[in-house]
Amino acid sequence: MKKHVLLSCVCVIFAANAQSNKTKMTETIKPPLAAVKPKKLEKHGDVRTDNYYWLNERENPEVIDYLTKENTYYNTMTAGLKDFQKSLFEEMKATIKEDDSSVPYFYNGYYYITRYEKGKDYPIYARKKGSLDAKEEIMFDCNEMAKGHSYFQLGGLNVSEDNQWAAFGIDTVSRRQFTIQVKNLLTGEILPVKIENTTGGSTWAGDNKTLFYTRKDEVTLRSDKIYKHKLGSDAKGDVMIYHEKDDTFGTFIYKEKSKKYLVIGSTSTLTSEFRILDAKTPDGEFKMFQPRTRGLEYSIANYGDTWYIVTNKDKATNFKLMTTPENATAKENWKDLIPHRKDVLLEDIEIFKNYLVIEERSNGLNKIRIRPWDGKGEYYLPFDIETYTAGVSTNPDFDTDILRYSYQSLATPSSVIDFNMKTKEKTVLKEQEVLGGKFDKNNYVEERVWATAKDGTKIPISMVYRKGITKNGNNPLLLYAYGSYGYSMDPYFSSIRLSLLDRGFIFAIAHIRGGEDLGREWYENGKLLKKKNTFTDFIDCSEYVIAQKYTSAKHLYAEGGSAGGLLMGAIVNMAPQLYNGVIAQVAFVDVITTMLDDSIPLTTGEYDEWGNPNDKKYYDYMKSYSPYDNVTAQNYPNMLVTTGLHDSQVQYWEPAKWVAKLRVTKTGNNLLYLDTNMEAGHGGASGRFEALKEVAKEYSFLLDLEGIKK
Repeated sequence: MKKHVLLSCVCVIFAANAQSNKTKMTETIKPPLAAVKPKKLEKHGDVRTDNYYWLNERENPEVIDYLTKENTYYNTMTAGLKDFQKSLFEEMKATIKEDDSSVPYFYNGYYYITRYEKGKDYPIYARKKGSLDAKEEIMFDCNEMAKGHSYFQLGGLNVSEDNQWAAFGIDTVSRRQFTIQVKNLLTGEILPVKIENTTGGSTWAGDNKTLFYTRKDEVTLRSDKIYKHKLGSDAKGDVMIYHEKDDTFGTFIYKEKSKKYLVIGSTSTLTSEFRILDAKTPDGEFKMFQPRTRGLEYSIANYGDTWYIVTNKDKATNFKLMTTPENATAKENWKDLIPHRKDVLLEDIEIFKNYLVIEERSNGLNKIRIRPWDGKGEYYLPFDIETYTAGVSTNPDFDTDILRYSYQSLATPSSVIDFNMKTKEKTVLKEQEVLGGKFDKNNYVEERVWATAKDGTKIPISMVYRKGITKNGNNPLLLYAYGSYGYSMDPYFSSIRLSLLDRGFIFAIAHIRGGEDLGREWYENGKLLKKKNTFTDFIDCSEYVIAQKYTSAKHLYAEGGSAGGLLMGAIVNMAPQLYNGVIAQVAFVDVITTMLDDSIPLTTGEYDEWGNPNDKKYYDYMKSYSPYDNVTAQNYPNMLVTTGLHDSQVQYWEPAKWVAKLRVTKTGNNLLYLDTNMEAGHGGASGRFEALKEVAKEYSFLLDLEGIKK
């Protein structure tokens, strides 16, 4: 018997024994059962009975008690894995350089650096005046600021043009409600003003004493109001300068790259609107750029006496680039600069004094296009493989020939590269270090393959695995996807993932519809009344990797979070037989109830993504796929469901209710765990390494199902 065949057989035996032992534990250690308190929910003459609606009472001690019992059950059932989880954590942590720092970037007379110190979880933000040899000024040491908090995040760091003041936001709950404060960078003093319930982001006007910021609705957390604060004044006197009253829109404010204009943006899923003001006259009136027109999306950048507009105007599905004179911003004045192309998605632009840089996507791949303003010698940056991600990085300076961009692939650590657009010389400033001495990218194989969906559409799959793997159906494979909001899930490197790859796992990303991986139509064909394409694409990709013998149903695993958690909920209802295990993180699974509750954060702003169930057409369609509403008596895969008590994006009660219903409905003895982080929200634990402990839990779940214990 050949060695690899013997190894495969041994793995199968171990996996079978592990599953048998878990089944015995499931039979002897009983999971908690949530109390049944029926609540009838009626809409359009349809009545749904929700036995676990009461779990949305966050302050109810009975709710906390149930979540705690689920955590206890999970911890008891996985007690034998605690040492393995700890070793996985240490193994993953050992690949990461602890005393690391970002590539410095130069802006307005200072080099800015983010660095980490050994043994510490949080970043230190620093700067150096004029030269990298200058004395370091520590702006913020988040390790000191995080003391006494179980969760900490600093966001929205924003320095005034005179380099004296830094505005910043702090969240210590993980509900993305930041408190903005201001620090004098010359004296180190933090001013007493505290501006509550903001997005954390802010922008300084050109006078260096006026700060604009965005507040949130207290209940829905929608970003709906722009305020103006004068340095040294009481925040209670701050003036509201804009109120976004349409509850399907959110608003924000920023200063565009030229520093010439302050910009208020209002956007929904399908529509954009901007207002502009000379940054040096912050007490003036904002002028409308182009009023909102449903279905018209646009973004703006200023250079000289011209505005550059990325837009879908004139049915430009994949967007195009237009220009208009600085003093004539209405859409009837816009002229094409880069016309619409059916097979190329125009994602963004970056403007330099001598060059226009265009970020595009074709055939599912990132492209970076360099276009001199004189129109001579246009070209693309060359990339050699099909499993990479490249994108324009931090480029705050107009007057330079250097473009900074990032590059990585499934087997290539992330790099920061400076590219001379004139000489075409490339300088790799930094490649992510993978410590431990074991990693060699030549030991891994990267592939892009194409599955065929039921309707004939070709779906790309990016995958990576160690060399030497044989396609015999016995390889464990983790298939990951997101598939919503037009968010493209590009191939990316992860040193943490090596803990799976080096134990024989194949890792794959399914680039399913609902993302924008293959252009805007890819997104349009996976939303609203075409949302089921997202789920069936994933299932078709699963069947493909099984048919091609990369894996089998006994060794196939699926993972997704948030809207990707909805995907997980849908596929286990539709095709549970394809998966041995599923990880659903912060899963959006109670679609109808959430989308009917306009007091919940994000609901009203997402009608254009999911549909408005107050319209019976969308109600009926949502009901046909909503995971919570479609739980049935069938044998579900082994499942690990995670959530955070303070989650502002997907409320904790959705995964909790889902698990409660699955417990009393599913057949068979496969594992079902609910792990609630009682101190975190949508992004999980804060801190650089604390988050790895959650990954270690997930990896131990998968590896244990494969009978791999070390």
